[in-house]
Amino acid sequence: MSKQNYLVLSAIGSDRPGLVDQLTRPIQESNGNILDSRMTVLGGEFAILMLIEGGWDTIARLEETLPTLQESMGLTILTRRTETKPATEPVLPYMVSVVALDHPGIVNQLSSFFSNRQINIQSLETDSYHAAHTGTPMFSVNMNVQIPAELSIVQLRTDFFEFCDGLNLDAILEPLKGN
Repeated sequence: MSKQNYLVLSAIGSDRPGLVDQLTRPIQESNGNILDSRMTVLGGEFAILMLIEGGWDTIARLEETLPTLQESMGLTILTRRTETKPATEPVLPYMVSVVALDHPGIVNQLSSFFSNRQINIQSLETDSYHAAHTGTPMFSVNMNVQIPAELSIVQLRTDFFEFCDGLNLDAILEPLKGN
């Protein structure tokens, strides 16, 4: 079995129907496999992030094709070769959900809390919206974190909820199911 190679691809451009089809077709035609992806529309811009797997020839073909694809689709495409993530110390996957009145700095404050405890944020998604009935600007954050197994979950939960109470954030911290 040949060694697999990995390419992270990110693309951004004006949103319109058919972008995902046009962007993924060369991957399929090169016999590449999309292992993981995230796609969204922010404002009027489409953004995608993909992890592509394939033999060295597949990845080389894709890298050769992408400048033409970028030009024809009007996208900004960036790529970077990567490798599978090496095994690390044991971690516990947890889900964090926070809702609050919208104000600047929430994501930074939350990320600092976890960073200061050597907790890796695996994924993070935010949303701004207006509360039903009142129209109050609200903000939500959902993230998956990897808590080092040697940390005390009881102490972490206590510290986290005190931290959130001090910032008037409504929060949940619970084990991530299904991983």
